[in-house]
Amino acid sequence: MPFQRRQFVLGSLGAAAVAVAPRAFAAGYPERPVTFICPWPAGGTADMTMRALCSAAARQLGQTIVVENRTGASGMLGLKAMAGAKPDGYTIGQIPISIARFSQLGTVKVDPLKDLTYIARVSGQTFGIAVQASAPWKTLKDLVADAKSRPGQLTYGSAGIGGATHVGMEEFLLAAGARMNHIPFKGGSEVLQALLGGHVDALADSSSWAPHVQSGKLRLLATWGEKRTGDFKDVPTLKESGYDVVVDAPNGIVAPHGLDPAIEQRLREAFKAAASSPEFVAACDKIDAPLMYLDGPDYAKYVVQMLQKEKVLIERLKLRELMARE
Repeated sequence: MPFQRRQFVLGSLGAAAVAVAPRAFAAGYPERPVTFICPWPAGGTADMTMRALCSAAARQLGQTIVVENRTGASGMLGLKAMAGAKPDGYTIGQIPISIARFSQLGTVKVDPLKDLTYIARVSGQTFGIAVQASAPWKTLKDLVADAKSRPGQLTYGSAGIGGATHVGMEEFLLAAGARMNHIPFKGGSEVLQALLGGHVDALADSSSWAPHVQSGKLRLLATWGEKRTGDFKDVPTLKESGYDVVVDAPNGIVAPHGLDPAIEQRLREAFKAAASSPEFVAACDKIDAPLMYLDGPDYAKYVVQMLQKEKVLIERLKLRELMARE
């Protein structure tokens, strides 16, 4: 391999040459395809947008980016695999912002402040609560009233225990004074199929439900953003419905800690361009996802803010106890 040959030559040139080895290596980066770990199932909304983003970034890098789906544990299995990879720029991936929660709960051994290199925050997600079109709940108030009358009997599905949709739904239910039975799945596509098949009463998910709401198969009761979405202007937000809850869970790109600064800069430039590319913008528009670009250093500051917010949320929702019951 070229890198191995370069190491052999450097070994014969002495310490001064070794000192410049990382920079010399970075100058030729990338020399082979880059692996991008997506911690969500193929075909889901996150997977579709990440593939569009990687396609655009690959053109900037002049190399293929191979998307590898490693699912499970609300996105944490894929993130853990990425964080433990060699920090050479050839393994990068998507970071679920729920790392700010899981790291504090101790359910994943990844420190978001020490184990990751932040490349870019790229887009948010449009979350919502949907039910079958034939369901008796015409509005969110109807669902809340029924859930209150039958505590724990109505079910909802999410993309995993402790993830954004699970915690966001529990935050909403706490604000509503209602209780539903949570059914976790491995990703949004599985949750969607469970709702379409009648196996759960409702779903809490990013916009995998969108085409089915538009086709009339599903009914969207509320979205979770600060404002109403462009595609569903008639559907109120949770805040408009009287519940002070906002969840957008931005998607971001990271690499393992210890990345060569020149490689980090190369990746930041590539993903900055990719985040404004027509194909990524179109992929986000397709699922009504807001663009929320931040460069790496600013993204790292945002994660610090999220760590503090999640610390408060963990205590208020009693998440440790909730996850122990799950």
